[in-house]
Amino acid sequence: MTTPAPSSPPTPAPVRLLLADDEHLIRGALAALLSLEDDLVIVAEAASGPEALAMARAHRPDVAVLDLQMPGADGVKVATSLRTELPGCQVLIVTSHGRPGHLKRALAAGVRGFVPKTVSAQRLAEIIRTVHGGNRYIDPELAADAIASGDSPLTAREAEVLELAADGAPVAEIAERAALSQGTVRNYLSSAVSKLGAENRHSAVRLARERGWV
Repeated sequence: MTTPAPSSPPTPAPVRLLLADDEHLIRGALAALLSLEDDLVIVAEAASGPEALAMARAHRPDVAVLDLQMPGADGVKVATSLRTELPGCQVLIVTSHGRPGHLKRALAAGVRGFVPKTVSAQRLAEIIRTVHGGNRYIDPELAADAIASGDSPLTAREAEVLELAADGAPVAEIAERAALSQGTVRNYLSSAVSKLGAENRHSAVRLARERGWV
């Protein structure tokens, strides 16, 4: 009697990826390199925060690889929305602006990976697998900088109002966009300027951005 050959274990399904970066050349090159990996497949690409959310809702990727700075909504804001809408989608942020405050905001948003854009495509593929497996990967140098920098002195509302003031919008416009009274907006801006030791709200925006707090 012939003994049947043992069956091979089923091949795991490939990891389905969403790539979001407003720099088309970088996104295209990254998509081409990651597509060379047998266990990774690109199911969607996006060039802005809102487009990344739309593509994620349509394609339901396993891992979203997001640029930190994107038009419409940055990677952290997209990650915050994905945590609520698609909790099964793990988020990995790649950035050329890896300031300590950015990392802390990302971790608070549930991001599982945070790496600089200088990482190689092969290493990024390994990190994607790590994140997909439910583990976390943070670039060691960025993590050390975040620990050394301390926490932001700004409250969430102060940071929000300061960010809305970044393009020089008048108080009335900021108040409308934030759904606050003009007096409350002035109070938040004054508090932020004071906490950052800035001369005015414009320098406060600059200081907060340098530290990655907005």
